[in-house]
Amino acid sequence: MTWQFELSNSNLRSNVHLLKNSRATNVTPQSHRVTREQRANSLGKYQNFRGCTIWFTGLSGSGKTTISFALEQILCSLGLPAYGLDGDNMRHGICSNLGFSEEDRQENIRRAAEVSKLFADMGAITLASFISPFESDRLMARRIHEDASLPFIECYIDTPLEVCEQRDPKGLYRRARMGKIPDFTGIDSAYEVPTNPELVIHAGEHSLSRCVQKVLQYLYEVGIFPQEALLHLGGGIRELFVTGAELASLRLCLDSLPTLAISRIDLQWLQVLAEGWASPLTGWMTEKQYLQTLHFNQLMDECRINQSVPIVLPLSTEKKERLENASSIALAYDGRIVAVLNDPEFYAHRKEERCCRQFGTCHTGHPTVKMILESGDWLVGGSLKVLERIKWNDGLDKYRLTPMEIRQRLVEMGADAVFAFQLRNPIHNGHALLMNDTKEKLLSLGFKKPVLLLHPLGGWTKEDDVPLAVRIEQHLALLEDKILDPENTLLAIFPSPMLYAGPTEVQWHARARIAAGIHYYIVGRDPAGIQHPDTGDYLYDPSHGSKVLSFAPGMGSVEILPFKVAAYNKTTKRMEYFDQDRKDDFDFISGTRMRQLAKKGEQPPDGFMAPKAWRVLANYYSNLQEKRSC
Repeated sequence: MTWQFELSNSNLRSNVHLLKNSRATNVTPQSHRVTREQRANSLGKYQNFRGCTIWFTGLSGSGKTTISFALEQILCSLGLPAYGLDGDNMRHGICSNLGFSEEDRQENIRRAAEVSKLFADMGAITLASFISPFESDRLMARRIHEDASLPFIECYIDTPLEVCEQRDPKGLYRRARMGKIPDFTGIDSAYEVPTNPELVIHAGEHSLSRCVQKVLQYLYEVGIFPQEALLHLGGGIRELFVTGAELASLRLCLDSLPTLAISRIDLQWLQVLAEGWASPLTGWMTEKQYLQTLHFNQLMDECRINQSVPIVLPLSTEKKERLENASSIALAYDGRIVAVLNDPEFYAHRKEERCCRQFGTCHTGHPTVKMILESGDWLVGGSLKVLERIKWNDGLDKYRLTPMEIRQRLVEMGADAVFAFQLRNPIHNGHALLMNDTKEKLLSLGFKKPVLLLHPLGGWTKEDDVPLAVRIEQHLALLEDKILDPENTLLAIFPSPMLYAGPTEVQWHARARIAAGIHYYIVGRDPAGIQHPDTGDYLYDPSHGSKVLSFAPGMGSVEILPFKVAAYNKTTKRMEYFDQDRKDDFDFISGTRMRQLAKKGEQPPDGFMAPKAWRVLANYYSNLQEKRSC
């Protein structure tokens, strides 16, 4: 029969109860052939089933939809499928034939719960925003999910009526007070406060950011929000510094501990670990973590997160035998204790295998390979307690920002998109072209305040590279001349030593910046590359870094932006993107050639580098030549 479809709008509401009070007959539930786990593996960027419903309940204007839509945006940006199921939207669609009587409200919630159950069963984190004033209706929604073995999280948005009425974003309270909206919750219809919700959010007192963080923290605690995704938000960053009473207690024990002296490069890696760049690592790698890194380029214990380079502490056989029975070891640099290594684990340093796997060569002409082969035959891992922040007192410490400090600066700058540029060389106009074009691209995508994290590497580099202090001065000259926009650029130093491990190392460079809250990472031609010690040709294929990074595992939601090749156009006298069809117009000025020009006191072609920035470089090499001639 088709009679119910021919009813007029005025009669439809009264007859809907005939439909909903009747029960379906001759229907048999059908079982899916795809499990939830299988479905989850085809959704989003993270494995494991995460389907659930977060049921936001509270007065009109309390902030339910605002919070749920903010969560939806964050979850989706991190690669976690989510959907905001809003009460008003439902009443414009599947519930458009329902009013606001107690019976209609119950049916509204039933339909909403069934829809959210289906979304959750699909694997989505469903964010349902409904006033749902009656406890019995919310319990019904919970049972619908529990009967399907799906998590149901009741989140009470506890915003006082006076705050909601003051906000009144839709003008509903004003109309209700005028008697134009009968049965309005909070005015002439009761709201039953949840008796045992999983979450209570005080949206009238706290910022939107804090409200969202509280929900995300709960999702993490119950295993729905993955550790790797939490790292993108700063919640998974593990700083290893000790403070207060713990620090005072630790200092009292230092004299009783055996001491291990560490090198300058070891201290640089200690800084990387202490500030949280390698989170979730809590210290030098254990053998298990080392093998995961060496064979899989990942840490796999708490979550799967990219870790392509070992962070290990080598020591000699003599030192290993002296320390192997200690439960804690004091680590000293230049005679001063900087950290304590707890529960040390010693294991063999198979140096040749490490070099071949990490660098693709065991040639001692490679500077990092040479250092590894000359280092100790043992490695020691364990958790770290770092006594104080690492300072180098070279005038550049103000640029050495931790991941958490960078995140705070980006918030203060109002950044809504962050793109990072890793570099160990001076910046020429080709680099600037790429960074400025990236900013324009992000603006065209709708971002209002994209910010460049200009992040030069600050640890050890090979002898013929330009020193950090000179590079920072050169970068500042570019910002002063507005070659790069100073209002939308954050200059900071990345403390990691350089490895020259090509495509293996570029994964580390990108992954570490996740801790700083980046969304986009610019990768260039031959990143972290070096010349072959014998032939002088590329040791690594120049295109492999960007290719490998585009599909590297455990990189979360960071989007990789491959570097377009820029070269000097001899006709237009400026840096432009290389065009194969006009290849004779272009001149590739390598870093080696650039350094040679500076050493000889010669000028580069007009338009290659900003004059003030070039003078910094030229002055450095001029002074260097004078020192060598003395």
